[in-house]
Amino acid sequence: MTRLKELRKEKGYTQIKMQHLTGIDQSDYSKIENGKRYLTFEQCRRIALALDTSMDYLAELTDEKKPYPRSVSPERKG
Repeated sequence: MTRLKELRKEKGYTQIKMQHLTGIDQSDYSKIENGKRYLTFEQCRRIALALDTSMDYLAELTDEKKPYPRSVSPERKG
């Protein structure tokens, strides 16, 4: 997960900061970054939001760091 670590460092975030932003325990986050643990879908979504990128970029399915435009779900429109 080199992209994950690179993005985190580009933002100037520590693993503790990522814990606060994502709710993923720092020790688990460290294991994810070092390839010792896989991401769940929900963890990937939270990390992508925290790092302002797409899940596809984290999964190395695209080289585009910029996230896709976000849509508002019908239940959030108010």
